[in-house]
Amino acid sequence: MHDYRVGDPSLMVIFGATGDLSARKLLPALYNLAKQRLLPAGFTVVGAAIDDLSDDAFRKHASEVITKFSRTQPVEPQVLKAFLDSVHYVKVDFSKLEDFRALQQRADLLDHERLIGGNRVYYCATPPPTYETITEQLKDSGMTKSAGFHRIVIEKPFGWDLKSARELNRILQRVFHEDSIFRIDHYLGKETVQNILAFRFANSLFEPVWNSNLIDSVQITAAEEIGVEMRGAYYERAGTLRDIVQNHALQLVALVAMEPPITFDATTVRDEKVKVLRAIRPILDGEVANAAVRGQYTKGWVLGEQVTGYREEHAVAPGSLTETFAALRLFIDNWRWANVPFYIRAGKRMPKRVTEIRVQFKRPPHSTFEAAKELDPNAITLRIQPEEGISLRFAAKVPSAGVRLRNVAMDFTYMSSFLVETPEAYERLLLDCMNGDPTLFTRADEVEAAWAFVDPIEAAWRDDRPRLSMYAAGTWGPEEADKLIHEDGREWHRP
Repeated sequence: MHDYRVGDPSLMVIFGATGDLSARKLLPALYNLAKQRLLPAGFTVVGAAIDDLSDDAFRKHASEVITKFSRTQPVEPQVLKAFLDSVHYVKVDFSKLEDFRALQQRADLLDHERLIGGNRVYYCATPPPTYETITEQLKDSGMTKSAGFHRIVIEKPFGWDLKSARELNRILQRVFHEDSIFRIDHYLGKETVQNILAFRFANSLFEPVWNSNLIDSVQITAAEEIGVEMRGAYYERAGTLRDIVQNHALQLVALVAMEPPITFDATTVRDEKVKVLRAIRPILDGEVANAAVRGQYTKGWVLGEQVTGYREEHAVAPGSLTETFAALRLFIDNWRWANVPFYIRAGKRMPKRVTEIRVQFKRPPHSTFEAAKELDPNAITLRIQPEEGISLRFAAKVPSAGVRLRNVAMDFTYMSSFLVETPEAYERLLLDCMNGDPTLFTRADEVEAAWAFVDPIEAAWRDDRPRLSMYAAGTWGPEEADKLIHEDGREWHRP
């Protein structure tokens, strides 16, 4: 965790620049970096997409989406104008090498005009099947041979299973060095996710108790109140296990469970995360029914609104067996976490949007106060969204003549402590990419270790083993998920 330096000048090509990700996240994030004066001098954006647009037409589009989606409101006209002056556009059909050569010529011209030094960042804000094509075209057009650094950014999913992830890594590493491949998972850019490391390793108070001696269990919840919206076709292929658990949830497991890194740099931090992922006990074919639950939402009520079931969503098969909810119980086979269960649940159309990690401590070995037996044990909750913060729950005496105890909480929130709005995850991640810091990005061996764990579960579920469970929209998932944790004498925390 270090103060930001402004990096070297660079030219960022956004492939898929007229798409939703660019509109909602990338262009507004770059504007906010410009507003904070964190973009390097000479920084230049080139949008590249199939649409036939002029520079001015793309700038008009960029102005509209920044005005609509910027984290900071209202947009400052002078900052916006200065940023838009650095924005350009080239029509590119990803299948045509001549379009990439035209893009290369435009990039070289801008490089000369703005004294960029050949530094390039290629952002694939495109569907995963295009990653191979774009990578090959960048190589064949000579766009990875200019002076300066060349980095590529790709969005999840990083493959659809272990085999495809390995193939994608092979293709990317044939053109780019691993340290120049930035696999972006926006969860890792959230302040509270980063704060897990600061909370654990910058304080002497917590790390001594962060182990199986005092911790009973860990729960990770990633709930959304929305359905699949217009992403039915994608979700039919992905499902919650691939969409959320394989990346977001397992990254949170790694950050909570990792050993203290020697230094806070990309290599040591990611080395420790990989060790955790490799230490997760495999859930093999015959064990899936006892350790994993899959569910699908039916019609119901969410936030006072009646909603349809998953099978009635756009582009979803009427008899679909795709899961919109997943719950797992896993164990990490090392000294620190021996026999401590980690419970993961992730789903759509749940009562509210919330992502949090709850670290549940064991009860005291001896109960001095009879009243303490009725209280919940101590817990630390790390809230990732929507309100980022950390809460510590403990027992306190109620002011009265007798001895009555009650659970109370000590709360930390970013807004109340720092009086600033937390930056968008993409702001942090884009800046790290420009500065060449891959600490918060996923390394190839991390991706492969996560898929190695997920693949056996995915294979069983695709064979409909165990059978799909249903849950009404607006609830916390199917009954089988409650049974999974009740069997261990525990309960899901209600956020």
